[in-house]
Amino acid sequence: MLQPNDTALSVSEVNRRARQLLESGIGEVWVEGELSGVSRPASGHVYFTLKDASAQLRGALFRNRARFVAAPMRDGDRVRVRGRVSLFEPRGDYQLIAEAVQPAGEGELLVALERLKQRLSAEGVFANARPLPCPPRHLLVLTSPTGAAIRDVLAVLESRWPLARVTLIAVPVQGREAAPALIAALGLLNRQQALDPAQDVILITRGGGSLEDLWAFNDEHLARAIFHSRLPVMSAVGHEVDTSLSDLAADRRAPTPSAAAEMLVPDGRDLQRRLVGLERQLVRCTQARLERDAQRLDHLRARLRHPGEVLAQERRILGELEARLQRAGRARLAAERQQLGYLQRRMSACHPQRGVGQAGERLALARARLEQAMLRDMSRRRESLAGLARQLQAVSPLAVLGRGYAILQDDEGKVIRRAADTRPGQALTARLGEGGLSVEVKRRLK
Repeated sequence: MLQPNDTALSVSEVNRRARQLLESGIGEVWVEGELSGVSRPASGHVYFTLKDASAQLRGALFRNRARFVAAPMRDGDRVRVRGRVSLFEPRGDYQLIAEAVQPAGEGELLVALERLKQRLSAEGVFANARPLPCPPRHLLVLTSPTGAAIRDVLAVLESRWPLARVTLIAVPVQGREAAPALIAALGLLNRQQALDPAQDVILITRGGGSLEDLWAFNDEHLARAIFHSRLPVMSAVGHEVDTSLSDLAADRRAPTPSAAAEMLVPDGRDLQRRLVGLERQLVRCTQARLERDAQRLDHLRARLRHPGEVLAQERRILGELEARLQRAGRARLAAERQQLGYLQRRMSACHPQRGVGQAGERLALARARLEQAMLRDMSRRRESLAGLARQLQAVSPLAVLGRGYAILQDDEGKVIRRAADTRPGQALTARLGEGGLSVEVKRRLK
């Protein structure tokens, strides 16, 4: 028995010994449970609690391991965690240091379902989108005869479209027998369509339930049977949040059985109200049309006269027009004769022979005046050219060169004006009055 004077351990020492015992006594283990309280602080670590029906265990997944976990960790997921049991000494917290996390139970099913969904989508199984007739001539419902789904569907159809023709094909909607029974029913209905062309829509439906209850509608073969169905298919499985492979493969999906019935048929009451409105509009339009036609008939009746009166009036008008035409013809003929006489007198006065003689005289006179003007202009231009030549000779640099001067140019043709612009040894060209010289600068004189 320990005595009061025995050496006491510190809290840190107790926690250290407890950690060592836990790590050496249990070691690395797999632990399965449900995630709860998942948190992800800015550090990148993941902290969580694993629990079952009677206990719970704190856990930590550090950042260097968290990046290798493929599926996100969410509250409620059932997982298997591999790690070592340890103790966080500063707080004395007993915890599981996780090394790997895998989905377990339902989580594995969901992962497999997601892979199957991606594969079917890549194959085009979810590409159906054929239009559904509204309302259908013959609706084929595949569901349980005792479930709430068929009661909801029939209640909605009765309230919205009592004329709907519905055939119930009783099939199990839960368990192992459900998917094969649905596939067989789809095949039978597609074969019977040739015998009854009025069958035009298939509705696959059931009420909500757990994932296990709805799992039959995630069957790969059922999804392919829906995809290959010649009859268009509507799927309404579970509640609004449930989405199965049957929903994705169908031509159209409804969130609930009741919503499916509402989407399949129009509301008869709305159609009745529309028909009443159209009937009233038709009556009003018909009455207005009859009134307009009656007024037009009265107007035409007032304008209508006996054919004899019309013919007599037309004869009088024709006689007046004939007399006006004769008067106008005689007046036009007299005016044309007068115009012809006037043009003949003008043509005689302007005979071409008279014009040719006058033009010849004017041409001879103009030729003489042109020759005199050309001689005077040439004389004036010669005098002007001589004056310009004298002016050019006076200012021409060639004249200066002729008096013994020379022009010096460098190899670029630039004129040298100052001795400072040259350098000893530079080659220059001297242009004289007649010819030129190549010279070299020996030295410059100040």
